[in-house]
Amino acid sequence: MTLSAGTELATATNEHLANISNTLIYSAMAVYTLAFFTYIAEWIFGSRSKIGRTAAALTGKAEGAKGKAPAVTVQKAGGTAVLERPKVVVRSAAGARDVPDGPGAHGGDEQGDLYGRIAISLTVLAYLIHLVGVIARAASVERAPWGNMYEFNITFSAVAVTVYLTLLALKKNVRWLGLFLITTVLLDLGIAVTVLYTASDQLVPALHSYWLYIHVSTAILCGAVFYVGAVGTLLYLFKDSYETKLENGGTPGRFATSFLERLPASSSLDKFSYRVNAAVFPLWTFTIIAGAIWAESAWGRYWGWDPKETWAFITWVAYACYLHARATAGWKGRKAAYLALIAFGCWLFNYYGVNIFVSGKHSYAGV
Repeated sequence: MTLSAGTELATATNEHLANISNTLIYSAMAVYTLAFFTYIAEWIFGSRSKIGRTAAALTGKAEGAKGKAPAVTVQKAGGTAVLERPKVVVRSAAGARDVPDGPGAHGGDEQGDLYGRIAISLTVLAYLIHLVGVIARAASVERAPWGNMYEFNITFSAVAVTVYLTLLALKKNVRWLGLFLITTVLLDLGIAVTVLYTASDQLVPALHSYWLYIHVSTAILCGAVFYVGAVGTLLYLFKDSYETKLENGGTPGRFATSFLERLPASSSLDKFSYRVNAAVFPLWTFTIIAGAIWAESAWGRYWGWDPKETWAFITWVAYACYLHARATAGWKGRKAAYLALIAFGCWLFNYYGVNIFVSGKHSYAGV
């Protein structure tokens, strides 16, 4: 009777912790939503500050401008200097544009900047609630919270925010990433709590290994960093098209101008994406190796071309091709960027597609 009572108490405690975790995840989503609208307010107020953005670019005070102002034309009209809009300057030696980074989503507007800072504060608050929710889920199942897709999703989104906040703490010019990140986090958590939710349960026997902490944790971190790199790559393609149109004398649309001129220069976005992907690629290589070692321990073979293993390898090859393309003169720029997006698409299919639609030894979706 005592043993039964102890088991019932433990079960009740775990259920209570699971309920706390669910409440915290929903609370984090509510705060993330507030942050989402505040990021939008930052972009809206920034779009109203064309004069502020132009002045920041002309004086070289735009974020990431590295102290260099673009070539400008100054006209004298009745003793008052009229500053024209900055034009794209092309380096004749390297053939690359020498364009300063945009001022950011706030566009040089003080009120926009205030909303941006509030958005960061709300993001930090939501992240802390989110993180405690993940920890509560781990406590409720008495293991790492990575046993099914629901747990993977809530952990993945928390790690993605960790990457973003870490870059901010390191004084990197990434505040422009906030709106895109929080939008994705809300979508990810929304899918997790509605479609992928799985009640707390124990792991299948094959997952009872310390390799769970090594292999899956690195896979989550790699996915989060690959996501950040993919956002930078996508924005690079848009910004590069915008700069090319300006260089050729074209006139981009009003919305494109208001949005894209506040982002970092295409060269900065390109370097950011490359460095992020290059930095995490060795860890993705380790993730695959760790998975092979775990497979030998669990199933008696290192590699069996299981769908998950196959797509993990395809993803590795795709990113290897991207990094190689960056080192090849003829494949820099947009061609390499397309490869990076294809590689991230492979990672997404490896996670969602294989887990949900393909059956194999890695079928732990729980849905």
